[in-house]
Amino acid sequence: MHNDSLSITKEMNQLLEAVNKYKNKTLDELAEILQIPRAKTELLMFQLMSKDLVSRLTSLITLIELTSEGKRVLKAGLPENLLLTFLQNQKKIALANVATATGLPKQAVNAAIGQLRKEKIITIEKGQVTLTKATQRINETLEEALQVIADNASNEIQEQILNHLLRRKLVETKDRQKTIVEITPLGVKSLPKLKIVQTVSKLTPDQIRTGEWRSLQLKKYKIATRPKHIPIGRKHPYLLFLQEVKEKLLGLGFSEMRGPIVETEFWNFDALFAAQDHPAREPTDVYSIQDPPYGKLPKDRKLVNAVKTVHETGEPVGSRGWRYNWSPKKASLLLLRPQGTSVSARTLYNLEIPAKFFSIARCYRPDSVDATHLSEFNQLEGIVCDPSITFRDLLGILKTFAVEVAEATKVKFRPDYYPFTSPSVELSALHPKLGYIEFGGAGMFRPEVTAPFEIKDPVIAWGIGVDRLYMVKRGINDIRELFTQKLEWLRTVPVI
Repeated sequence: MHNDSLSITKEMNQLLEAVNKYKNKTLDELAEILQIPRAKTELLMFQLMSKDLVSRLTSLITLIELTSEGKRVLKAGLPENLLLTFLQNQKKIALANVATATGLPKQAVNAAIGQLRKEKIITIEKGQVTLTKATQRINETLEEALQVIADNASNEIQEQILNHLLRRKLVETKDRQKTIVEITPLGVKSLPKLKIVQTVSKLTPDQIRTGEWRSLQLKKYKIATRPKHIPIGRKHPYLLFLQEVKEKLLGLGFSEMRGPIVETEFWNFDALFAAQDHPAREPTDVYSIQDPPYGKLPKDRKLVNAVKTVHETGEPVGSRGWRYNWSPKKASLLLLRPQGTSVSARTLYNLEIPAKFFSIARCYRPDSVDATHLSEFNQLEGIVCDPSITFRDLLGILKTFAVEVAEATKVKFRPDYYPFTSPSVELSALHPKLGYIEFGGAGMFRPEVTAPFEIKDPVIAWGIGVDRLYMVKRGINDIRELFTQKLEWLRTVPVI
C-alpha cells in the first residue's frame, strides 16, 4: 500500500487544483466552484493542510442582512408610503383604524406615523390622522438600499442610510468568519507529481482476493484519540438517593404513608398537641393559604372533641393541657405543611398495631436560605408503634439512618424539646467540612397526642432532613447544590 506523504485522494487533488487556479477564494466560494458541501470542503482543506500543501487565512467580517421586518418591507413597501397612498384617497382617518385599514402591524404603524410627522406630511388632532402635504413617496433611497442588501451588495450602502435601517430594525449585522485558502510553495511544487490514490476505511473480501488492496490507501486512525463524549440521559442523583432510602425502609418492613401538601392546622399542629398560640404557628414560620383560607376539620367529631379536650384540660391523660378555649376556626386554617409529622398524625387515625410507617414528605418553611437551610425541603418522617418499643430502640434507628444511609462516621444525640414528643432528641452527624449538622428531631409521642386516637401503646416518631443526609454522604458543602442546574455536576456525581 502507498505510504507516500504526497499521495492524496482524487477529491483532495480537485480542491488543490481549484486553490491553485482561483486565487484568494474563500472556503465557501471553493465549495460552490467544486459543487460539494461546505463541510466536506473544509475537511479536504484540513487534510491538505496536514500535508503542508495549502494554508488558510481567517478573518472576521461583518455581514448585513435583512430582518424579518426588512423582508416584509422589501416585498410590500415602506409603511410610511403605504399609509401615504391610503391618505391620498381618504385625506384623513381615525388613528385607531390605521392598522386595520392599511393592514400594517402595530409596530409598523408607529414607524409610518413617526416618519410622516417628521416630514410634516400629516397632523394628528383629536385622534384623527390628516394629510396636510401632497406627496407621492418618501424615503425611496431606503427601499433601494433594502434591495441592494438583498442582492448581497451591502458594501455599496452609505453609512448614514445603513444606520437609519439599523435603527428601524429593517436590517441587522452579523459577524462571520471568512476563510481564504492559499496554495503553499510545496503545493505548487508537488502538484504535477502528486499520486492520486483511493482511500478506504475498510477492505472488502473481493479487494483482498483480487489484490486490489495494493493500490488502495487505508484511512489512518489514531487509536489513542478519545471518542467524543456524549452525555446520556440519567436520573437526578439526588432523586436516585431518595429512591434508595425508600427501598431500604421498605426492605426493613416499613410501609409508606402519604398526606396532602396543603394541610389544615388541625393535622399539622392541633392533633400533635401544639398549642394554638405556639410560635411555630406564627405567619413568620409557615406559608398560609389565602384562597381559600380555611379547610375542613375531620368528619369524626369524636376525634375533634378529644383533641379539643386534651388541649383545654389535658384529659383523659391527667395532664394540665394548655388551659385555653380551643378554636376550631384556628384549627381549620390552611397552610403548606411545614413538617412531615402531619402525615404521621393522619396515619395514627385508625392505626393497626403493631405498625411501622415512613414517608419522604415535601415541606415548606419561610427560612433564610443558606448552606444548610432551604425554604422548601424533604423530610424523612417515620413512626413505629409496638407494645415493646422503647426510647433506646429509637436511638438505634436514628443511628442506623446516619451510618448506613448517610455513611456518617460520627453521630451525636442531644436532648431537645418538641410539643408532641417526650422524651425528645436531636440527631446530628459530622460533615467533613461543615462540622456537626443537625439531621432532625425525634422522640416518643406524648400521651396527649396518642390518647385522642385511642392508642395506648408507645409510639416513637422522627423527622429527619433527608437533604442533609445526602449532603453528608456526598460531602456536599451547600444544600443548594442538590437543586443546581450545573450540568457537569449532574453528569459526574456518583449515583450510588
